Amino acid sequence: MRLIYLIIGFLSLALAIVGVVLPLLPTTPFLLLSIACFSRSSKRFEDWLYHTKLYQTYVADFRETKSITRERKKKIIVSIYVLMGISIYFAPLLPVKIGLGALTIFITYYLFKVIPDKE
Repeated sequence: MRLIYLIIGFLSLALAIVGVVLPLLPTTPFLLLSIACFSRSSKRFEDWLYHTKLYQTYVADFRETKSITRERKKKIIVSIYVLMGISIYFAPLLPVKIGLGALTIFITYYLFKVIPDKE
């Protein structure tokens, strides 16, 4: 089982790295998945990931302060709106479009009202 977690950890880390260059692919969720997988498979890789610039840029601040800067929130929202807009456009069924729209509204609310701004 440790090998499976290790493989998933590296695959999600690869996707996170691609997400840095390709703004439509989210970086942070893949980094969080990598950390979770490495914590179950390899303490060495978990420690290594905690000390990478990638982790420090995208996750460390939120993990320590439980807040996100307003500028970072704006970048996240732009990415989400672009992705959801494309998804809504190509979704074949009206209920799916409505669900995606509702999810977008919820994410916006959660990001700006529930997660505090970092001063």
